[in-house]
Amino acid sequence: MQGKRGRPRNVETQNIILSVSYELLLEIGFGAVTVEKIADRSKVSKATIYKWWPNKAAVVMDGFLSAATIRLPVPDTGAVFQDILEHATNMARFMVSREGLIFLEIIGEGQVDPALAEVYRTRYIQPRRLEVHGIMSRGMQRGELKENLDIALCTDLIYGPIFYRLLVSGDPIDDDYVKRLVTHVFDGIR
Repeated sequence: MQGKRGRPRNVETQNIILSVSYELLLEIGFGAVTVEKIADRSKVSKATIYKWWPNKAAVVMDGFLSAATIRLPVPDTGAVFQDILEHATNMARFMVSREGLIFLEIIGEGQVDPALAEVYRTRYIQPRRLEVHGIMSRGMQRGELKENLDIALCTDLIYGPIFYRLLVSGDPIDDDYVKRLVTHVFDGIR
């Protein structure tokens, strides 16, 4: 959420806009959401929305992320395997939910809309990667993982197959699959 010049945002109005953008996203899908529809339902001007967000993609993603953040807590059990297992399981469960399927629609739209792709990468993907980096760094500090571990590569090894199933193969994703995936990756990185 990148504010521009002028008075600070009214938090209540901001929350209404985010909530409405999320409701519309669930109701009609990303392609049918417009800033005009968000403004009409929120009872704010389009100028207010454009003052606080550069485009539809940004406001819709912020609405989506404010809802998703609650469902995707960062675990800290004291054991890196358990933390990653919980993180990956929560993410996989979210991605097969109604909200997650909408996020897959957004990823699809991002393939032809570079601005949208930039928004979901910076506002959703990169923060999730930073969460994993933090979890794995704690595991390295506690001596649970190899010292010279390539955390970015390990993140790809764990989360890449989940997205492959979601976006390419269509194979099922359940808690057992995620546990087997994380277990196999950890066999090589401990």
